[in-house]
Formats: sequence, structure tokens, C-alpha cells
Amino acid sequence: MPSKVDTSKGSARERLLAAADDLFYREGVQSVGIDRIVREAGVAKASLYNLFGSKEELVQAYLDARHADTREQVERALTRFRTPRERLLGVFDAQGQLFTEPDFNGCAHIAASAEAQPGSPVECAADRYRQWVRTLFTDLAREAGVADYEDLARQLHLLYDGAGLSARMDRDPSAATTARAAAVALLDAALQDSNQR
Repeated sequence: MPSKVDTSKGSARERLLAAADDLFYREGVQSVGIDRIVREAGVAKASLYNLFGSKEELVQAYLDARHADTREQVERALTRFRTPRERLLGVFDAQGQLFTEPDFNGCAHIAASAEAQPGSPVECAADRYRQWVRTLFTDLAREAGVADYEDLARQLHLLYDGAGLSARMDRDPSAATTARAAAVALLDAALQDSNQR
């Protein structure tokens, strides 16, 4: 499949990140070499090492950029909802939008972390993304009035991860809708439990 990188636009850093995003996301971080990235980006190999220092640092920058894009998309989607309950469930609506993108290939962080060394910059980038997802669910569950908001956040995070895997492996973009329905049941049970305390 041809690259989507336009080598006539952007700085060397932007072109390297665009090439890394395209190739790493489609083919995996271990199967794509530095030579291919610099060729696709239309820059010298020295530029990659001057800007990122190593392939691992480039992978980390790629994951951080994916994290920022996902965060922006989710936060933008949540502005449509008015109540804490709607926002909490809206995370799954936002996730469903990601699943319908034509080049959706699963969670970049899960894929990259499966190949990462413990304690590596790649694992740290994946951990930051996961912490953001967990914090998002925790904060929204607390705002919705759930007493044991951390427990509900863990449950919702599992649903979120499972929906992502199902959307990718089963090629089922409706997985977010199914996860949302399960989230409704979990949220209602948690709110009922909170009200009985």
C-alpha cells in the first residue's frame, strides 16, 4: 500500500512523524525500519537521529501524537453532552467514531506495548495513554455521583479496551455500541449502590 505522506510539505520532524504514524500504525513498530521511514519522509537519516535520537524515541513521539489526537477527539465529542452521566457514556460514542475511521487498525498503544521492553520509552508512552483513559473514567464517574468511582472506572476501562479489541479483531465498529450498553448497566448499578449507602 502506498504511503500517505506528502514529502513536499512540513518540516523534517513533521514528515518523519507522518511517515512513522502511517507505517507504524499500518504495519507495526518492529516490522518497519528506520531506512523505510526516512525514505517515506523524504529526509536524511541524520535528520531522524538529530530530531529523535533513536527509533525508540520516534516510536514514543508517534504514540504521544496518537494519544494527543485521541484525547482531542474524545474531549471534542464530550462537549456535545450536558450531564455527567451523558459525558461518561459519551466516551463510548466517541470511541465508536474512532472505529469508523477508514484506516482504523486498533489501538496503537496496545500494539506497540506488546513489542516494548519493560520500562522503555515506548512502554511509558503506552502507560501514559492508559492512565489518561483511566483518569477520564474516574473523573466522569465521580462527577456522575458514583460512590465507588474508582471501581466503576476500572470496569469501564475494561469495556473500553474490549470494545477496541473487538472492533479491530472482529472488524466490528458497532463494538462501542455494545460496550456502551454494558456501561449503562454498570453505571446504573453503581448509582443504585451509591444511593443505598
